[in-house]
Amino acid sequence: MLRLLPGPFHRSLLRSAHALRLWWWRRTARFVRGCNVIVANPAGHVLLVRHSYHARNKWMLPGGGLGRHESPLDTATRELFEETGCRLERAEHLGTILLDRSGWTNAIELVTGTTRDTPVADGREIEEARFFPPDTLPESATQAVRAMIARWLDAQNGNSA
Repeated sequence: MLRLLPGPFHRSLLRSAHALRLWWWRRTARFVRGCNVIVANPAGHVLLVRHSYHARNKWMLPGGGLGRHESPLDTATRELFEETGCRLERAEHLGTILLDRSGWTNAIELVTGTTRDTPVADGREIEEARFFPPDTLPESATQAVRAMIARWLDAQNGNSA
């Protein structure tokens, strides 16, 4: 149904709803489960996205909230496809990362995998989606993204994370 709304109005609603959601999570000291996806293309570059509704100038990993009774692998597959049109292949759960978000806790299930698809931002939730070499991420990539990609690289090299 939201797809029927004009894009600018939809993005405005997303920004308002997200601000309200963050306020509620802080007020209630929520424990929120989400999922981030580190997906690499055949060249080994990782996919990052820029959201339309928060931290719009920051590059982040694709992902989103876990649905009730949804596994991290199912969430990663769904969110990646919804946000970028990419299909997740060879998905693996790398672990859980707990982040203190100033009054609420974000438990991020980190999933990795590959895709052969070219990302296309959905134009609503996601403004831009691009692959970057993991050793030369854009300056505006968040510290959390950098830490998650470092963990992924360590796991690929056989180091414990």
